[in-house]
Amino acid sequence: MLWDADFLYDQEHPEEVMRICAYARLDAGGDYLRFLKQFGVDDVVLSSASHPDLEQRFSTENADKSGAHWDFQDLVLVRVRCEDAGLKVAAIENPVPAWGYDRIIFGLPGRDQQIENLLVTIRNMGRAEIPVFGYNWMGNPPGATRYSWRTSLATPGRAGSEVSSFDMEIAKNEPLFRDRVYTEKEMWDNYEYFIKAIIAEAESAGVRLALHPDDPPVEQLGGVPRLFNGLEGFERAMAIAGNSTASGLNFCLGNWSAMGADIPAAIRHFGERGQIVYGHIQGVQGTVPRFQESFLDEADCDFLAVLRSLDEVGFDGALLPGHNPH
Repeated sequence: MLWDADFLYDQEHPEEVMRICAYARLDAGGDYLRFLKQFGVDDVVLSSASHPDLEQRFSTENADKSGAHWDFQDLVLVRVRCEDAGLKVAAIENPVPAWGYDRIIFGLPGRDQQIENLLVTIRNMGRAEIPVFGYNWMGNPPGATRYSWRTSLATPGRAGSEVSSFDMEIAKNEPLFRDRVYTEKEMWDNYEYFIKAIIAEAESAGVRLALHPDDPPVEQLGGVPRLFNGLEGFERAMAIAGNSTASGLNFCLGNWSAMGADIPAAIRHFGERGQIVYGHIQGVQGTVPRFQESFLDEADCDFLAVLRSLDEVGFDGALLPGHNPH
């Protein structure tokens, strides 16, 4: 019933409504893409794992070397594979693994090369007509393979399913993620250095940057401050980018729910300025300091109210379900 709302489907103006999206897996031949299309999905999001030939290029050994980027041909190859299945590439999310830009996040030697690698990817995305670059600012331990930090990946969910969960009472005892404690000022200085190095290039390429919230949206983890855990942090990020039309948000409903935020108010705040680029749909029960993910129908978030708010501000981007129970 939720997905039959009129504001999701306007047959006369399909380009003016929000779309249901999915992550594209290209390691299963054409079967998975065909499976998505059979379910009525029209848009897909790629990631650093989407291209079968990029594993070595994005290895930890090559993370801060020239060449750790997407070539134009890489992007065209995956885009055309999706288009052949009737799917449009809406974005590339985290186009390099976490270790591909952790030197940027922590202001370490080698960050300028990592920024240049991302700039090459952004320029090539523009040429390949892939419009959105999704990124985050989560400073995790070296070699971490996922950005979202959890204290359990096997919490019992409904009917024997397994869900991920976070408990700050456990997480507060985590050892330092890096060699020392970082300050909030350092993290903001590093973020500003990064954004000011890429925003003009993104504008020139016609590629929009979409910032994901910190997951979990807490003040710090492992001695690393988390900047994007509430409205004020995102407001500051947009200001650093000069409120450029190339800078916006990946509005992750799971994290906004875990913040305990007034989600419709946040949607109006950023959506009326056109700063919501696309969104994640995740089911979450509870808020910081303790929450767990869930099936959408049992989540705390009022998704129908959220969709109505997105429609009211004219949002016409993609909505991407994720973090599903297993």
